[in-house]
Amino acid sequence: DQRKEDRKSSKGNQQKWFYKGNWYKADYTGYEGLAEYMVSHLLQKSTLKKEEYVLYDTEKIKYRAAEFRGCKSADFLPKEWNLITLERLFHNLYGQSLNKSIYEIKDYKNRLKFLVNQTIRMTGLTDFGSYMVKMLTVDALFLNEDRHTHNIAVLMDDAGEFHYCPIFDHGAGLLADTTIDYPLDRDLEEAMGDVCAKTICRDFAEQLEIAEELYGHQLYFSFTSKDVEGLLAKEEFYTDEVKERVMQVILWQRRKYQYLFSK
Repeated sequence: DQRKEDRKSSKGNQQKWFYKGNWYKADYTGYEGLAEYMVSHLLQKSTLKKEEYVLYDTEKIKYRAAEFRGCKSADFLPKEWNLITLERLFHNLYGQSLNKSIYEIKDYKNRLKFLVNQTIRMTGLTDFGSYMVKMLTVDALFLNEDRHTHNIAVLMDDAGEFHYCPIFDHGAGLLADTTIDYPLDRDLEEAMGDVCAKTICRDFAEQLEIAEELYGHQLYFSFTSKDVEGLLAKEEFYTDEVKERVMQVILWQRRKYQYLFSK
């Protein structure tokens, strides 16, 4: 059952299917499926509860005459519930773009306050600031360059009440775009220096620092290099060259954000 995304991503739209209770996404610009797998499984070695994130596994997908690498995840939505992006929710209520409204604000801290306060006003989810810190921590550690307002969502139940959405969509992390921006033969340090955030500013460390200053530290990790090696060794669809780069990126980021591993 092929589905079309109702959003436009800066990295384009992945092909997506729903089949027997699982969602399948095909790689589009590189190794998105491996990025989803690695990030979500390493979140198991964090202070997040299992219901706070979506778990992905890599998959080889056959559709008609084509075959794709990609990933799958179980459908986490209860029957009659809806996933609504913040961009769509804001536009439906106010007739304006949330992303554009955020970037019309010059001060980065005020951008995040605006995003959080507007979401609380629209949904009643009073701890949304803490939720954003968790998400921005994951994005900073794993270099997810596609976390704009189409990729932040809430859940609405059949009674119209809102709930926090599990953290999802890490496919633009770990330099997964090997087609355009980060080919495998590119210098790793140079490539990592070019990755930009998209939530409230271009610098991952800066937007995480702002989020933690406003809403506190919310997330810690405990994974080791052996955990990373073990996950890569179990994965069966991607090349050793791709896995080696993913390993190097994760270990580099682990050193950079060592304070997230201190608890």
